[in-house]
Formats: sequence, C-alpha cells, structure tokens
Amino acid sequence: MSHSPNCPDCTVENGIVENNTPKLTVPRRKFLQTSAAAVAAFSAGVSALPNWAVAKEAVAAASTPESLVKLLMESLSPGQKETICFDWDYQDAKRGLLRTYVSNNWKITEPNINDDFYTKDQRQLVRDIFKGLIQPDWVKKIDKQLEDDAGGFGNEQSIAIFGAPGEKFEFVMTGRHMTLRCDGNSASHVAFGGPIFYGHAADGFNEKPDHPGNVFWPQAQAANKVYQMLDEKQRKGALVTDANLPREQAVGFRGKKNDLPGIPVTEMSADQQSEMQKVLALLLEPYRQGDRDEVLACLKAQGGLEGCSLAFYQAGDLGNDQVWDNWRLEGPSFVWHFRGTPHVHVWVNVADDASVKLNA
Repeated sequence: MSHSPNCPDCTVENGIVENNTPKLTVPRRKFLQTSAAAVAAFSAGVSALPNWAVAKEAVAAASTPESLVKLLMESLSPGQKETICFDWDYQDAKRGLLRTYVSNNWKITEPNINDDFYTKDQRQLVRDIFKGLIQPDWVKKIDKQLEDDAGGFGNEQSIAIFGAPGEKFEFVMTGRHMTLRCDGNSASHVAFGGPIFYGHAADGFNEKPDHPGNVFWPQAQAANKVYQMLDEKQRKGALVTDANLPREQAVGFRGKKNDLPGIPVTEMSADQQSEMQKVLALLLEPYRQGDRDEVLACLKAQGGLEGCSLAFYQAGDLGNDQVWDNWRLEGPSFVWHFRGTPHVHVWVNVADDASVKLNA
C-alpha cells in the first residue's frame, strides 16, 4: 500500500544521490568501542570533578543529539559516508544549498533509515537523535503521524550530514511531512538550523472539518480561539478574504514591513495577547528546550510576538464552519504557516535577521 498519494502537494521528490548504496555493516563490537571511546574522551575533559559527577556528565554528553550525530558519523564506512555525508556548503544542481532546502515530501539522500544500508546500531542512533530533538510527550504523537503518513518511523525517511561534528555540522532528516534538523548552533542567525516542515494526514488525504486524530490540529484550534476573542473590527482585519490561498511554501522573510497580512498583535487587547502567547507556546511544544529557546531569541531580536501579525484565510474553510483551517503567524523574520486543507501542512522559517534567504 502506498503512503504517498499522487498529488501536486504531496508528490515525493526523488533522492538526489544516485550512486550505489551497498549493504555495508559495522561490527557491533567496533561500534561499541567507538561509543566508549567518545565517552572516555569526554570524561577526561572533566577529570577534576568528583567521580559521580564525571559519570553523570559523561552519560549526558553521550546522549545529546549532537554527540549522537558524532558517534553516527564515526561509525559510517567510507561507502556510507560517500552517500550521506556532504561538505557544509554543498550545492545540489536541483535544490541549490542542499543543507537548507525544505519541502513537504522529499528524500535528502536515497537510503531509507530502515534499509539494510545502515546497521542495526546505526538505525538505533538515528532513532535516538530523532527522540532527542522532540519533547518526550511528543514522541508518540510524531510516531503516530509517521505511521499514518509513511508506514512508521524509518520507512520513508532519509538522512544526511553536512560538515563535521566538532566543527560546523548539520544533521537533516526528511520524508513525507517531515524535515528536521540538528546543528549544534552551527548555522548562524537561524532557529532549528534552518526552515523545517511538519504535517499529518490522519483521516485520509482529504480530512474532515474537525481533523479527527490529527496530532497538530490543536494548534489551529488554539489560533481559532484567539479569532473568537476578537471583536468585529478586529476579525475584519484578521480575515483574508482573497479568493486564493497563498503558496504554502512562500515563507521567505518580508522584513519590517507594514503590509503583513492579518491583524498586528499590537492591536490586540491584553487578554488576546496573552492567548497569543499560549498559541506560540503550543507551536513550540513538540521541540526540545534548546530549540524553543533559540526560536524565542530570534523572535525577540526582531521585536518579539508584538512584531508579528496573525492572519486567517477564508479560502479552504473545510465544512464552511468558520473554524479557519488555514492561518499564518508572521513577523519580520518569523513565519509559521499552517495550511489545513485538504490535510495539515506546516511550514516554519525563523531567524534573527530578515536578510536570511529561504531555500525551498
């Protein structure tokens, strides 16, 4: 059964690497020796601490996504590295700077995570990196999304590593309704290491108006709660009534312009702004604390939530129930675009500098 309907919005892009992908393996003993050596090296750097503190710090260091990316890269064979590892500024003929590209359904390299191309231990490392990027309460929710959309974690997702851990690096995981990044703050000015994407088609390709089972629909419900709090004049300003929805992938930064769609947050009352803070918290909820903090720091640099506008789109209102399926929170260098028709697609682009270009 195919998990990727033939649709202009959800058609998968082919992997960009076409060289052979031999079924290479790394012996488990060698892999464990590599992991142990990494922990030992870290422990040597904190030898002045008490023994219990050394052990605690070593375990913590070995379990961060960044350190796990390092272990993964060290475990790769030459053939594997040739397929999934790239220079920091690698340019792809089709997508430009591959490290920063984002799409709703694509494979950044050819091998799926669950393919025999990777060893069992490498697949577990990739899984642990993924779990480290997501808040624990959200792992099951994302797993549900992946089960519904791609048959489960690892089945239709691929990875790539740019640069080198310990220097500038970025780990990227892609698939249908997913683009995730881990960069150890290597990418300057941007949150998440670059633009990300998430989505869910929980109830078939064409979801019902209430989006049953969609793990991301509560975000839209929270935004619509703000709309319900607006008075008539505010609603008129917040609702975009143009016939067509904007291109969902058009999430490049507009800078400090006065023509952002929707209602400026500064025109909201105190209680409405308080509810907007809850919306923002809900948008950030799936991600680890470090990425949340990075988003908030970027947002603050460009005026905070008060520098943003909230827009709802009349077009694409499933069920004509005036619970707006499509909406957008946007600031000078902050775009969170939620498209709920015919199912959920969400495009995210956040930086502390509006001059950062989108690669999509």
